Amino acid sequence: MAHIVTLNTPSREDWLSQLADVITDPDELLRLLNVDADENLLAGREAKRLFPLRVPRAFAARMQKGNPKDPLLLQVLTSQQEFVTAPGFSTDPLEEQHSVVPGLLHKYRNRALLLVKGGCAVNCRYCFRRHFPYADNQGNKRNWQTALDYIVAHPELDEIIFSGGDPLMAKDHELTWLIDALEAIPHVKRLRIHSRLPIVIPARITDTLTERFANSSLQILLVNHINHAQEIDDEFRLAMRKLKTAGVTLLNQSVLLRDVNDNAQTLAELSNALFDAGVMPYYLHVLDKVQGAAHFMVSDNEARTIMRELLTLVSGYMVPKLAREIGGEPSKTPLDLQLRQS
Repeated sequence: MAHIVTLNTPSREDWLSQLADVITDPDELLRLLNVDADENLLAGREAKRLFPLRVPRAFAARMQKGNPKDPLLLQVLTSQQEFVTAPGFSTDPLEEQHSVVPGLLHKYRNRALLLVKGGCAVNCRYCFRRHFPYADNQGNKRNWQTALDYIVAHPELDEIIFSGGDPLMAKDHELTWLIDALEAIPHVKRLRIHSRLPIVIPARITDTLTERFANSSLQILLVNHINHAQEIDDEFRLAMRKLKTAGVTLLNQSVLLRDVNDNAQTLAELSNALFDAGVMPYYLHVLDKVQGAAHFMVSDNEARTIMRELLTLVSGYMVPKLAREIGGEPSKTPLDLQLRQS
């Protein structure tokens, strides 16, 4: 059993209050950041009808005031380019909208993905599930039990992935219920949690949740989703220290995004900041071709060039794997670094 260190982190009520203290209007976000809305920014306001704008103030506080090109702002601000219908892009780029049971995706042989909750703390404009039918895959105990019954019946599943939306939108008692149930299934060895909440609202890593992880018979991994070093602050580092003390394996996955992190120096700064926080770079994904996000696209050859330079800037263990996910494939597809003829 791991020893838990209490680090005077904010209370459970505090993370919930931060979750509720959210900006949903693009004009309010721009005013808060002292950014003058030019014609292009004004034209993008209506994209909130396509996909709601949602930004907790705790995350907005890390954005640079007066900078319309701030890399955190660009990830969340509505854009008129979301109305562009791009060839080769779809509403279901990973072919996920047919789950085996409500809320459970069994895409890879030894692991299944449970959509614990449909909501997120922040709505990233490039989200590959921005069109996902969450209403048909609701995160509740009835659907979770159906998913658990499926897991019991499939002994090849040794790893369960909590995803969403964001699985840490579930409250501590709900996560405890799920973990208890998974621990009772002998063939399940690992629990992997993919979440953006620890970076958006680090207070989500409560002492109660950390203690439950520490006392679990499962091997627990947390995969953060962080795209830029500016997202990382002292509160996040404190939260990761708590999880590390509890024996949780800490990883990160990023998405390569136009104008956000599409250069080697920015990615090197991210890898160094992650490692300093106790988090290992894991994957760098090329953009999933979801309709409404084509303006974030970085070509495969550009990605290869960036990665070749990144290899010269950081130690090899700080270089994430460049990959894409292709619907129907039995695993993620690594991108080799050899430049291709266009």
